[in-house]
Amino acid sequence: MAHIEPFRGIRPRRDIAHLVAAPPYDVLSSEEAREMAAGNPYSFLHVGKPEIDLPPGIDPYADEVYAKGKENFERFVREGVIARDPGRNFYIYKQVWGDHVQVGLVAGASCQDYLDDVIKKHELTRPDKENDRMRHIEALGAQTGPVFLTYRRTAGIDTLIAEGMAKGPEYDFSTADGVRHIFYVVDDPGLSGRIQAAFAGLDRLYVADGHHRSAAATRIKVKRDEQAPHPTGREEYNFFLAVIFPHNQMKILAYNRVVRDLNGLSAAAFLDKIGEKFNLLPGDRDTPSKPREFCFFLDGRWHVLEARAGIYDLADPIASLDVSILQANILAPLLGIQDPRTDKRIDFVGGIRGPAELEKKVRSGQFKLAFSLFPTTIDQLFSVADRGKVMPPKSTWFEPKLKDGLAVHTIDE
Repeated sequence: MAHIEPFRGIRPRRDIAHLVAAPPYDVLSSEEAREMAAGNPYSFLHVGKPEIDLPPGIDPYADEVYAKGKENFERFVREGVIARDPGRNFYIYKQVWGDHVQVGLVAGASCQDYLDDVIKKHELTRPDKENDRMRHIEALGAQTGPVFLTYRRTAGIDTLIAEGMAKGPEYDFSTADGVRHIFYVVDDPGLSGRIQAAFAGLDRLYVADGHHRSAAATRIKVKRDEQAPHPTGREEYNFFLAVIFPHNQMKILAYNRVVRDLNGLSAAAFLDKIGEKFNLLPGDRDTPSKPREFCFFLDGRWHVLEARAGIYDLADPIASLDVSILQANILAPLLGIQDPRTDKRIDFVGGIRGPAELEKKVRSGQFKLAFSLFPTTIDQLFSVADRGKVMPPKSTWFEPKLKDGLAVHTIDE
C-alpha cells in the first residue's frame, strides 16, 4: 500500500505566487537562472539556485551556495513572501498546456515506501547529484522541489481529486512558456482522510521525474533514523515533497540525440551501413510516426528509418525501447559511442525543443548528425520499473515541468 501524508505547506502570498513560481533547479544552467531571475526578488530561483546571488563562476556545490540558499529561504519567510499554513493539508496542482491537462495531488510521499520498493524507480542516480540535493535539503531543513510521481489511474481517486477542486483555486496564473498553473488547497480533514485511504489502496507508485530528489530525501531519512534515539516513523523527514499524477495524464516527449561526428565514416558509408539493419523510408519527415521509427538529419536533409524485425527483442522491456535500439544498432557499433553517459561526442535535446532545435545544432557545425525519436510510453516505463530494471540514460522527457516554490515541505517541523 502507498502511504502519503498531508503537511503544513509553506506557500507564497496569492498576489505574488506567479512571481515566486520558478522552474526546477535542474533544467536551467546557473547563467540561465541568473538571467531569468534578474529584476524579480521574489523568484524561487534565489532559493533553488542560490548561486545566482553570488559572484559569477562560483562552484555551484560550494558551501557558500547552500548557505545562501538557507539565507534566502529564511528571508522569504521573514518578509512574508512565503508563509506556513496553519493546518496539515493536501494540495492539488493542475497544469494546462494547450490541449493537454494534468492534475496531481501534492503530498508527502513515504521514504520507507521508497526503500521498500513500493515507490518504483526506472533510472540510475549519480552520487554527486544525490549529495547536492542532500546538502540543499539539510541546509534549508526543507524540500523545495517536488518529485513527479505517477500511478495507474483509478476512478475513485479521480472523483476525490475533482471534489478537492470544487471550492476554487488558491492560485491561477500562466507562465511565459504557455503553461497555466492552477493550485488548490485541500483543508477538509474528512476529504484528506478519504484521499489518504484511496492511495493506501494502491500497491505501488512510480517516480516519473525526480530520482535524485527522492533518493536524497530517503538518504536523509536513513541518516536521521540512525541518529535519533527512538525514531517513530512519523517525523516529517520520513516524507518527501511529491506531486502525484494518474498515468493517463502523463505527457512524455522524446529525448533526442545529436552526435558531433560520423566516427570516420563518410555520409554515404554511414547510410550504407545503417541499411544493413534498417529500412530507409521515402520522405523527409523530421518526426517519427510510430515506435521503432527514427528520423535523422544529415547533410542538410532529414531521413526516415524503420528498424527491421529481428534486431530487437520485443519481450525485453529495455532492449525494445527506441533509445536502446538506436544505441545498440547505430550509436555503439557505427559511431563508436559505447557509453552515452560519459561520451563527449553525444549530447541530448529534450523533446520540447523539437526537431527545429536538432536541425539548428547540426547546421551550426557543432554536430554532424541528429536523431529524432518516438517518445517512450508510460506503459514502457511501468514495464521496466515493475521488473526492477533501469532505463538507458535520457529515455524520458516529461512536460509540462512542475514549478518550484508553490509548496515547500519542511523536515524539521
